[in-house]
Amino acid sequence: MPDLSKILLPVDFSQRAHGAARYARCLAERCGAEIILVHALPPLHTDFGPDVAGSMLVDVYRTRAEQAVRELDQFLAAELAGVPTRRVVLHGDPAAEIVRFAHAEPVDLIAMPTHGYGPFRRFILGSNTAKVLHDADCPVWTGVHLDQAPDAAHVAIQTILCAVDLGTHSDKTLAWAVWLQRRFQARLILMHAVAGHPGTAGIQEAAREELQRLKRAAGAEADLLLETGEPSKAICNAAAQAGANVLVIGRGSAAGDFGRLRTNAYAIIRQSPCPVVSV
Repeated sequence: MPDLSKILLPVDFSQRAHGAARYARCLAERCGAEIILVHALPPLHTDFGPDVAGSMLVDVYRTRAEQAVRELDQFLAAELAGVPTRRVVLHGDPAAEIVRFAHAEPVDLIAMPTHGYGPFRRFILGSNTAKVLHDADCPVWTGVHLDQAPDAAHVAIQTILCAVDLGTHSDKTLAWAVWLQRRFQARLILMHAVAGHPGTAGIQEAAREELQRLKRAAGAEADLLLETGEPSKAICNAAAQAGANVLVIGRGSAAGDFGRLRTNAYAIIRQSPCPVVSV
């Protein structure tokens, strides 16, 4: 079963990080985990000549680094009071440095807000998002509106939707969802979306049997849900209808014969009505 002893929380000092911190705190308190806050300082660029730029960049970067350390020492102090925390300033490309740090530590979960600002916006919305999701060994927790998350006292995980592609990674995805369910005594729904096409009825039956096999193998207490339609839309609609607090999906394997959830992962993350854990 998964372990959760270290949670990495990248921050850009925006308000959205407060929402991510509430979920990170909820998980840390339930699991006895440490939260590691990191802020990444990207390299400076200048249009001045190399002779002028050299000393100027050193001074400007040193000032920025010192300011970042001061801000990070105080950031989310109230949100995370009483929870074991560490604070680290990283230097370099934000996505690359966050992934490198996550590997080196190693951490068990990366929790980050979506739709950040400044350099972090590119990290969340552009190619850097793909880098974290492709390169991080651990699960990644993202949320569309983490700045709108309830206050820490009211964060609850009561219903979990686990959507699997029925490929070789599905067992690992379900194992993470079952672990989360047991930690929070939550309801678990195990789902697969079948794209509609000729022969769907036979595929649906095979998919249902595979869902049953996964459930038995994981020893899971879960309701089964089989939907037909475009996977990202079907999964996000199911999460909304179920009132899911968390959506767990896989990203670590090529799809099997039953569908290609992996190709829909980014669409699911963007459209999901609740936080998404990409395993």
